[in-house]
Amino acid sequence: MSSAINKTLSGIPIKVINSGSRKASGNFRWKRRAVQIAILILLVLIPISGLFRIDPENGALVVLGWQIWFADFFLISGLWIMLGSALVALYSVAGTVFCGWACPQNTMAEWANYITHKLLGKRAEVSLTGEAPKVAAAKNTVLNWSLLGLSFLCAAMFFALLPLLYFYPPDVVLSFIIFRPDTRLAGSLYWIYSVWVLIILLDISVLRHFWCRFACVYKVWQHSFKTKETLHVLYDASRASECEKCNYCVTTCFIDLDPRKTEVYDSCINCGDCIDACNTLQAKKGKAGLLRFELGQRAQGRVRQFRDNSMLLLSRLRWTTPFALLGVVMFAWGVWSYQPYHLSVGYLQTGHNQSARDYRIEISNKRYRPAELSVSVEGLPQDGFTLNSTRVSLASVGRTSVFLSVSPKLQHGLHPFVVVVRASDGWIGRFNLQHFVD
Repeated sequence: MSSAINKTLSGIPIKVINSGSRKASGNFRWKRRAVQIAILILLVLIPISGLFRIDPENGALVVLGWQIWFADFFLISGLWIMLGSALVALYSVAGTVFCGWACPQNTMAEWANYITHKLLGKRAEVSLTGEAPKVAAAKNTVLNWSLLGLSFLCAAMFFALLPLLYFYPPDVVLSFIIFRPDTRLAGSLYWIYSVWVLIILLDISVLRHFWCRFACVYKVWQHSFKTKETLHVLYDASRASECEKCNYCVTTCFIDLDPRKTEVYDSCINCGDCIDACNTLQAKKGKAGLLRFELGQRAQGRVRQFRDNSMLLLSRLRWTTPFALLGVVMFAWGVWSYQPYHLSVGYLQTGHNQSARDYRIEISNKRYRPAELSVSVEGLPQDGFTLNSTRVSLASVGRTSVFLSVSPKLQHGLHPFVVVVRASDGWIGRFNLQHFVD
């Protein structure tokens, strides 16, 4: 009987309808996964490559092996103004696309959902409504729960290492990992790391998208720049009859939204999963999906042309253009006027007293490379001062002091002079002083 049924079924012709549309389904998801993985790799490579790091010991930012002090006003201020203007432009155009495509917190939450579904079943969801996860009976085993806990712990331990890379060189972080003694490591660092592991473990185990939806201040800031012209998911209401009994896009949304009813200030993160879901379902009918990304107002009827929408968005960015140009000018001047060394001279403090004729010459190297410098004094006679050293060597970033003592035999009056420091790479620093003899 069964063989006769199989023969009958095999004789039914199969027609593939619009295979190209089906092939395109899932397009946003895989692109988004590639971007999320690239962002995580980039977060690791940035400090390891030396592109950017924070040096807590010297209280400075490190860019490409150069220290950037907060005293480098134009460089720091110009950079922040440029970044702020760029972010306003991004949020005005793309909205919360950063959350769905680049935010590490969202990436961790999605990964945690995936592992949970794999080990405990597809209905084992950490629900935003507070419902308990529904664990599949076949997967409710000690082994699966243990694997889930171990996976979360390993992920928390890995992500807790990322901040260390931004505060310590890679070799110091390696010493931390393998418990190798290193004087550059803070004694309480293991306790701090443990606290971060617990925080991240709690986040990926319980909070997940709760944080994105209810507690993320960064996302609220992005919402401040969203309007009806910002990138959003558009629903083709004219074809509403084709999805009357379908909630596939709703069940696909892990933020628990109805993509057909998105508003300007909702929690949509422009991930595109709902668009992929609708495209996949409609492709079986040989039709395009009812959802798509759109720039422009959510209007019933015709949608404005892309050119018109772009002009509207550009008009909103007019007020940011002067700030962006100011940032560019300040940053360019900061780069041009950047000093790889810093020179300062002051009276030498001896106990609770200040010497009237002894000076401390402090020289700082702001680059992570060896430096050879010479120190001289101009404006005073050769027998009118004494330097404890005329040559200075610095193996890397850091500072050293040279002591200058002015002779008490100088004539009464005001004696202007200049401390000059010359580096082997051609840099020259000058510090003007005036010494008064009673």
